[in-house]
Amino acid sequence: MLERLNQALDHLEACLDREIDMAEVARIAAVSEYHFRRLFSALAGMPLPVYVRRRRMTLAGAEVLAGELTLLDIAVRYGYGSGEAFTRAFRSVHGIGPGEARRTGAVLTAQPRMSFRVVVEGRASMRYRIVEKESFRVVGRKARVPLVHEGVNAAAAAHLEGLDERAVVRMKELVGQEPEGILSAAVYLTDSREEGAEADYWIGVVTGPEAVAGELDSLDVPAGTWAVFDNHGPYPSALQELWRDVFAQWFPSNPYTSRTGPELLRTRPVEIGAETDSQLWIPVERGRGSAGV
Repeated sequence: MLERLNQALDHLEACLDREIDMAEVARIAAVSEYHFRRLFSALAGMPLPVYVRRRRMTLAGAEVLAGELTLLDIAVRYGYGSGEAFTRAFRSVHGIGPGEARRTGAVLTAQPRMSFRVVVEGRASMRYRIVEKESFRVVGRKARVPLVHEGVNAAAAAHLEGLDERAVVRMKELVGQEPEGILSAAVYLTDSREEGAEADYWIGVVTGPEAVAGELDSLDVPAGTWAVFDNHGPYPSALQELWRDVFAQWFPSNPYTSRTGPELLRTRPVEIGAETDSQLWIPVERGRGSAGV
């Protein structure tokens, strides 16, 4: 799969001076556009549109300094319909406008071209199973929180601590499906997984699709396939490492891609650094051309 991803990046690189068909880029990678964007964000540490903008401005910066084309010609070449839009994009990457950069010969910022490769790190084997699950409903409380890659997510912790006893009692009454017990669910609002990107964060339980939420919030989830990962380690660092490894190691080496849906986490919060057992549910589907794998 890494070979296909790199072929997709080669195609993207060749299209930087014209409109990029992201569906075609994803087709070359043999995955859906949704999964390609998510996988790129997880592997690269930045959203795909940010990478494309930085690469375009890297190439545009070299042409600005070369002085052979007008600034408007460079803007049009890299897909900007006006000098103002080009200047904003240029400044967002380099910290100065193109006119100033050409006059002063300023030092600019370069985004290197990316490629992906496997790095053997000696990590423990990942334990997982594939589950086909009928439609269900998550019932609980929802809050919007920013993503935090390392350490405690203060907003998520505050949401958990703010649950009233009546809501917790009602959730426990509705428990009846796997994964059992009170859990968390994350619904990402964009393809980005960078630090600070927002998600809808649920504390709730998995119930049947007919369950009555009452005063609680509810989220209906259609039937589908889930990859379930068991984890044991220090809280919360082991979970954050597991999520990273699922996208950086498991997906590239397995015939599955991610699909739209909430990511479910069942864990027992403990003191920071203490050991705990957790279970992560990721919505997946068989990748294209994976029959017989």
